[in-house]
Formats: sequence, structure tokens, C-alpha cells
Amino acid sequence: MGFAQNKLKGVKDLEFYKFLGTGGGQGFSLWPDFSMYAFLGVWKNRDAYKKCFDSFDIFLEYKERADFQRNLELISIKSHGFWNGKNPFKSQKFTLSDVNKKKAVVLTRATINWNRLFQFWKAVPKASKAIENATGVEFFKGIGEWPFIQQATISIWDNFDSVNKFAYNDKSHSDIIKTTRQNKWYKEDLFSRFYLISDTIKKLN
Repeated sequence: MGFAQNKLKGVKDLEFYKFLGTGGGQGFSLWPDFSMYAFLGVWKNRDAYKKCFDSFDIFLEYKERADFQRNLELISIKSHGFWNGKNPFKSQKFTLSDVNKKKAVVLTRATINWNRLFQFWKAVPKASKAIENATGVEFFKGIGEWPFIQQATISIWDNFDSVNKFAYNDKSHSDIIKTTRQNKWYKEDLFSRFYLISDTIKKLN
């Protein structure tokens, strides 16, 4: 995955993409999970996404090597911050009632300042425990471009009410956010919310 970043340059209608590794266990770990990898892509439309996954050699090769493939199709609700100097997710407008009928997906990503690495990783077990005990979370996993310094998380929730209760009412999570800002852990960060329009798992081999 680390050497695949240049293999999709110039692909039509693919606006942003990242090849990502994952962390061990639930993903909040210094040790990688060598059995699971992730690809994040932003396409102009759904047809372009399907064509890309069904025809490009890099994805066909991954399918040959993998036992399972899970596809999450998302639509951005709200996104702020930056990933490599830009925000790749264009927020769509939906009414509150529309959003609450859908499952929610949250993506966070950060580049950690070198002089804050120890503080960050010392706080990881507490953050992992907080989301593990959260009400309404169905799945969460740590993902990232580079070990130690470029980290991201993806989580799937029953609805946006569950996300908001965790974000604003969970004391452990609130304390971590405050510490993050006070100590300036991140050189760059991004927080994005989506609703889940499709979640499929395919057995490949």
C-alpha cells in the first residue's frame, strides 16, 4: 500500500485518494494490522467510482490477494480542517430528519507534531477505551498513511445523535480534545462526518 500512491495519478474523475494501513486490535495501536488495509477515494460520481474499482490493475491485484472486501459508500455532511493542505470532502445539504435516518460515519485525521508524539501515544489507550464504551458505535478502526505520525480513525454509528452524545457528553473524550488543543499535538488535522449510503462485504477467495 505504501508504494501504490502514484499508481492512480491522472485517473479521470478521481479527485482525492489515499492508500492506508491499519493498526492492530481495534486499530489504536503502535503495532500494525498486517491483515487489513484501506483505500479512501473521492470521486465526482458513483459511476466513476465503480469503473475505477472494477477496471484498474491495482484493485484487481488486491482482490486476488484478499479474502474479503468491504465497501463503504459515503456522502459528506460536514467537514472542517485539512488533509495535505486541503479539505477533500464537499459537504452536502440535508435536513436534520434526513440525516438522523441514516447511519453515521466519522473520519478523523491528523499529522502529529514530532515533539508531541510521546504525549499523543500515551493518551491513545484512554481514547480507545472511550470509543469502545460509547453507546451507538458499531465499528471503529485506526487507519493511517505513515506509522506514528500520520494517524486517522474511521467509525460507524447508529445515527448522528449517538455521535453528538459521544462528542459533547462523554467526559473522557472531552478531556482528550481539550488536551489536544492545549498542548498543540497536531500540525494538521481534519474532522469529517458522513452518512452511510451503502455498506457491502464481499467474500473474494
